[in-house]
Amino acid sequence: MNWKSISAPFDKAAIAALNAGDRVKLSGAVYTARDAAHKRLFEALQNGTELPVSLKGQGIYYVGACFKDGSPISAGPTTAMRMDKYAPSLYDNGVAASIGKGDRAREVYDAIVRNGGIYFAAIGGAGAIYADCIKSARLVSYPELGTEAIYEFEVKDFPLIVAIDCKGNAIYHK
Repeated sequence: MNWKSISAPFDKAAIAALNAGDRVKLSGAVYTARDAAHKRLFEALQNGTELPVSLKGQGIYYVGACFKDGSPISAGPTTAMRMDKYAPSLYDNGVAASIGKGDRAREVYDAIVRNGGIYFAAIGGAGAIYADCIKSARLVSYPELGTEAIYEFEVKDFPLIVAIDCKGNAIYHK
């Protein structure tokens, strides 16, 4: 099995070199955000309020990790379609990649293509494996949201599949 390595924050040329179905190992910093955090980020963008973190070239992992003694012990992906009403705006405002499970709405495909972004699929049920790839976790914003707060994860060799590439090709449609 051939794996391609990619680093975050993301470089547009590196994203453009990937195709739907490619297997990648991601290393670098990614931000976590689920439903509640997405809603707050979206509202901040709508209101012209400064975001708690710069999204330029960043990736967002749809996860609500479980922690023990300050370290994630499970960090499996959340179903991505729950964030689809917010994702186009986030891609339009600098997000380069998202990570979740399952297919996306047409509007998300369009935003990915429009912005030269990418969507990675993570494997559901593999939370413990993903937690092992997280080298550090730092709370960034919205601590009152608990597991839905925004964290910065430093990951190493985080296994993913390119689900939707920057050209709009996807593993979901053959």
